[in-house]
Amino acid sequence: MIKLAYFDEPQMLFGHGQKCADPRDGLSLFGPVNNIYGIKSGVIATKNGLNIFKNFLESIKRPIVNSNNITRPTFPGFEAAYGCKWEPNDLVYKEVTYEEIQSFLYNSSNYQRTFDLVTLFINKIIASIRNDEDKVDIWFIIVPDEIYKYCRPNSNLPKALVQSESCITRSNARIFSSAPSIFEEANKAAVAFQYDAQFHDQLKARLLEHTIPTQILRESTLAWRDYKNALGVPTRNFSKIEGHLAWTISTASFYKAGGKPWKLSDIRDGVCYLGLVYKKLENSNSPQNACCAAQMFLDSGDGTVFKGEVGPWYNPEKGEYHLRPKEAKELLTQAINSYKEQNRCYPQEVFIHAKTKFNSQEWSAFQEVTPKGTNLVGVTIYRAKPLKLYKSEGDYAILRGSAFIIDNRSAFLWTIGYVPRIQTALSMEVPNPLFIEINKGTADISQVLKDIMALTKLNYNACIYADGLPVTLRFADKIGEILTASANIKVPPLAFKYYI
Repeated sequence: MIKLAYFDEPQMLFGHGQKCADPRDGLSLFGPVNNIYGIKSGVIATKNGLNIFKNFLESIKRPIVNSNNITRPTFPGFEAAYGCKWEPNDLVYKEVTYEEIQSFLYNSSNYQRTFDLVTLFINKIIASIRNDEDKVDIWFIIVPDEIYKYCRPNSNLPKALVQSESCITRSNARIFSSAPSIFEEANKAAVAFQYDAQFHDQLKARLLEHTIPTQILRESTLAWRDYKNALGVPTRNFSKIEGHLAWTISTASFYKAGGKPWKLSDIRDGVCYLGLVYKKLENSNSPQNACCAAQMFLDSGDGTVFKGEVGPWYNPEKGEYHLRPKEAKELLTQAINSYKEQNRCYPQEVFIHAKTKFNSQEWSAFQEVTPKGTNLVGVTIYRAKPLKLYKSEGDYAILRGSAFIIDNRSAFLWTIGYVPRIQTALSMEVPNPLFIEINKGTADISQVLKDIMALTKLNYNACIYADGLPVTLRFADKIGEILTASANIKVPPLAFKYYI
């Protein structure tokens, strides 16, 4: 019979040096690990969007209970949980009118309308930063649902709504990017096609150079009761997770405003975790071209993103990404130097997490720039092909933290599964494990599994018990989409909060 190992739930550190396994319990009982006085909000919205945002802030001053859902802890109120104020009347507001939105929204080109609307919102923020004396901690972009509906890559605007036409096609825009047209109007219109037609990703990408933290929210998320279908039923019914919604938005906002909700409690000192990010360039002439980046996370929970070079990193035959030596050295050097700046010494261990295996060429390049005395380890992590384990007795799925250790370099780890604390499983289905392999370097497989379990609890963008993926890879796809929203984006190493 196969024997499974079990790893205890990692503890996190909260206020007053107290430890707890559930972020919501820790914040409710002890408060955040480090505090801020309050949050100064900037809001870009219509007048209706502003009222919706203010009403939401007013509502989270009080406890919010999840209706008929005992598995999600009650939200105790913002100040009670985070120890700081977030006042609905202490904000900087810049209005976006419906007339302004409609003047851009009904363009036939998905690229043009998305670009123009992103420009509209960004210009409001930048103008405020330049002209207003008030310092804003985080900007909230409250968008009408029409923007969400019609400013995504596969969205189609009904012909009956079209009020203006783009003067060029996507294919012509590609040509003009390398060989400009003699008509300036055509060149100007071609700029919109240099960006992905995704409002969220494009706005985040274009604000990176300005280092402005943002939270983008739909009006129907904050005021879900007011958005109903023809039968009078909310189109997005959050009644059973209303407290969860308050936890999530509050934690993300607190983090982006400069607070630290929690940090890992028992991670070893001197350890640096890197997650490699790859994203194919959809508009590239070569199927091999991709953008690469690295996410660095420390035991404090601090995260930094380093953008690498665009190049032929993708192998279509194998479905794998690999860097060439020069770019591999540059990317790892950025991360190690950043670690030294923050800690005044080089890391004792560097764990590089990726979804594909490392080849000998890129690993040799990584080793060349690794400081003497630093242990470099390459770990491959991906969701395994269906491997189901069923209990012969009992009503619940396999416990989160269970592992089948194959040998001293590979194992299956169940990062989702039944959690006694919340009396449910972190999955609606029988959970699949992660397959974890020490692909390069040397490390203790049990310690690697413990670290990965701990890294599933560093998602500040959602206040949940734990994630299914470590934070090093959890946001890899989203960061890749933001970095490839335009091939022309040039950004220095930036804190993780600017991407989520």
